[in-house]
Amino acid sequence: MAAQALQTTTAALPRPEYPRPDWQRQDWLSLNGSWSFRLLTDRDESGSTQPEGGFDSEITVPFSWASPLSGIGRSETGIGWYKREVSWSPEAAGSLVFLRFGAVDYNCDVWINGTHAGSHSGGYGSFEFDVTSAWKLNEANTIVVKAEDFDLKSQTRGKQGYGESRGIWQPVWLEARPQTFVQSAKFITKLDGTVQANTTVTAGVSGDAQLRFAFGGGAVSHTVNVKLAEGENSISALFQVADPQLWSPETPYLYEGEIQLTSGDGTDSVAAYFGIREVGTALFGDRKYRWITLNGKPVYLNGTLDQAYHETGYFTYPTDESMRDEIYLAKRLGLDFIRIHIKPEDPRKLYWADKLGLMVMEDMPCFWGNPDETARPAYEREAKEIIDRDFNHPSIFSWIMFNETWGLRTDAETIALTSQDAAKAEATYLPETQEWVRSMYRWAKSVDPTRIVEDNSPCNYDKVESDINTWHFYINGYEEVRAHVTDVVEKTYPGSSFNCIGDNVQTDAPLMNSECGNVWGFSNGAGDSDLAWHYRYMLNEFRRHDKMCGFVFTELRDVTNEFNGYYRLDGREKFFGYDGFVPGMTIADLHAPDFIVIDAPPCQTVQAGASVSVPLLASSFSDRYHGRQLQLGWELWHDNLGTRVTTERGTVALDWNGYGVTPIAEPLAFSVPKQDAVAVLALTLRAGDGTVVTRNFVTFDVRSGEGVPVYDADGRFIAVPVTAFAEQTFAYQWNAIQEGKANGGKAGRFVYDIQLPDAGEQAIVSHVELAFEASSKRLLARNLEGARDRDHTISMMHGADAAVEYNSNTYYMTDNELHESLIHVLVDGEKVASFLLPDNPADSRGVLSYQYQEVQNKLDEAGSYGYLCKVALPSSVTAKLDRSRGFKLALEAGEGGLALYGRNAGRYPIDIVVNVK
Repeated sequence: MAAQALQTTTAALPRPEYPRPDWQRQDWLSLNGSWSFRLLTDRDESGSTQPEGGFDSEITVPFSWASPLSGIGRSETGIGWYKREVSWSPEAAGSLVFLRFGAVDYNCDVWINGTHAGSHSGGYGSFEFDVTSAWKLNEANTIVVKAEDFDLKSQTRGKQGYGESRGIWQPVWLEARPQTFVQSAKFITKLDGTVQANTTVTAGVSGDAQLRFAFGGGAVSHTVNVKLAEGENSISALFQVADPQLWSPETPYLYEGEIQLTSGDGTDSVAAYFGIREVGTALFGDRKYRWITLNGKPVYLNGTLDQAYHETGYFTYPTDESMRDEIYLAKRLGLDFIRIHIKPEDPRKLYWADKLGLMVMEDMPCFWGNPDETARPAYEREAKEIIDRDFNHPSIFSWIMFNETWGLRTDAETIALTSQDAAKAEATYLPETQEWVRSMYRWAKSVDPTRIVEDNSPCNYDKVESDINTWHFYINGYEEVRAHVTDVVEKTYPGSSFNCIGDNVQTDAPLMNSECGNVWGFSNGAGDSDLAWHYRYMLNEFRRHDKMCGFVFTELRDVTNEFNGYYRLDGREKFFGYDGFVPGMTIADLHAPDFIVIDAPPCQTVQAGASVSVPLLASSFSDRYHGRQLQLGWELWHDNLGTRVTTERGTVALDWNGYGVTPIAEPLAFSVPKQDAVAVLALTLRAGDGTVVTRNFVTFDVRSGEGVPVYDADGRFIAVPVTAFAEQTFAYQWNAIQEGKANGGKAGRFVYDIQLPDAGEQAIVSHVELAFEASSKRLLARNLEGARDRDHTISMMHGADAAVEYNSNTYYMTDNELHESLIHVLVDGEKVASFLLPDNPADSRGVLSYQYQEVQNKLDEAGSYGYLCKVALPSSVTAKLDRSRGFKLALEAGEGGLALYGRNAGRYPIDIVVNVK
């Protein structure tokens, strides 16, 4: 079947595109789609070639039988039997027929027309079988696949708990090749344009052949004449690219083209590509520590942990577009890399990372049992398959061999068998296992010297030998994060035993974080909460240290039991609220290679009118503006009961020279407002042409110290605490944030007794204006039934249900899903105003809800805030109040509920404020 005709027949198939854009032949047939299927949950030792009882259902390949998209949706372990009838013949007579599998979990056997074609073991590696001898041309062929997955402790299973990769879970296809063909080619590139192509050719017979490399629209045209021996041949070709265009996230240039092998068996053409780039580490200046480099220059790695998990396909992306969009989701945040977690990535997603420009750290999948004589060889076999398959992706800059010592500890029971004191035995990372890990690191360096290799991405300070020195932490709270990061930096130097196990010590390897965030930084973590506040001060702390050169934030999307993603699991956007402080600011400003560090807490409580100074630092990991002068504009502003007021502003000229972190000579000095306010110091760094380089901000909780808050407005202010209601009628009511916030669930009202100044204090009441901060109130399971906190054990890594709505820290961060509530304002029973409250938000704009958290690792509706509601009472109502000098204020909500924010909660430093004139 010709490739052109194939497009029309496969258009409706799932994942119809060729699975390997980096290594593609034209004569092929997708076998994705409907297969006959049967799942048997018991082991089968009979050696049968068909399932007992026959096939009883249909499954959609390439989706795991556990996933919804498979049409099966059963998570049990077992043996999956697949059958497909196929009639297909290669275009060229005499061609070989290969049956190819993207991945099958875990043990796989294949029969063609009853003849055993081959076996494969491993859950993530790609593999193929030459089925030519069993394949019948121009008539129906029966393919039977047996996939056995019993979650053995020795399996390279990875982090599958979110959704199991059972059976066939990557594309399956047939492919034709001539008898003599190119098996593989690995491109090693240099910045000067030198390219070495280490090629493997499989020859049906010995003889002369011509190997041609044509790439980049004529930029590469190189031919090698070779003599082939029957069987496998290794050929190293060296060629030069004139005026090489380098690959980087900013300029992801790919040399696309083909490798063509011409022999007596015909011509084999393979479409392929490579990118010219070099990854390394280097010393700069008089530093005793290295930085990571891309193309010879320092690069600051702004990255995220990518679990690569989806609701419907689990670890199989539903479409090619969804993989492309995943790369866009990361890039639009200003990130320059992703860490694919505990698994290799789908080749098509790696293609989009190559094409669109996003660097990739790729993990090897771990096993969960003991590192014994069964698990180690299985791991080694799979690691080789992964590195061989993904070698040519320029986006991949690092291999991580192990994660958090998973699978590297020998359990207590095994140790007890050889221990003199079995009662004291515990799971241990044994010295012999450490040496095996070292050998794996060195092996990876030997087979791929072009990339950074890490032995173990650690959370237990147990590194052995590595190109980079990384660590994990999950801590919430500014002071705690600052102290922790500073401690790690100070303990990092050549010869230090910190972050190492046994007798191993640090080298001058670059320091970066390889997992961070606050999702596990809460007591009984995993609950959904705002991350915007934490994220900004954490990034400032990272950029404060010249020694640090990157981080990995957990994570790109929420998953089933971790709700710390930049996006929801379904891709919905979360709103960080930074533009509420600096116009135009997004999270991407925190990822700018040229950055202004604010060396101060995210919020400080200060006295009204106080003089304040804020230290700043310049952090540069790009030479784009070196040798130029940048302009740092700053503005101190606050909101005065709905009116934005700027009290001070200025500009500082900065000579932007050199990489790294340097103090800006003079701290910014200013006086905060002389009233109660949330004051904001907003910074914008601009190039000479006005281009914004980066933005940042810091806040101040300004307090007048008076019994009644002070605002810049005429009239007499009366402040009524939101929790001082005389009555309430909600089915669910509680106060939060140290009595700074009042919550009412479902429909109901809060009623307040308001006392106005008597005639002796104010002869005439001519005008009354009300102001308060309010939001709707979404009720969570913990609000309705009580919190049910759970210890976050290793079971969470296997997908255990976190029951997030029962978690005491849970409070949904602002996203696309709105929860509205209509409220009415009544004065002595007369409705004077109504407000549609759009949502129940929580993000960085809830400054005061963070500033008054009592315990940093057990959050109480952190980041929550409302909308400023102002009501000028009608003159007819005011006339009555002039006589009564008091009234009942009722704030009445429908089913959407009501939350009221007082002086020490939310976004605005106000209680229920009554302004009387």
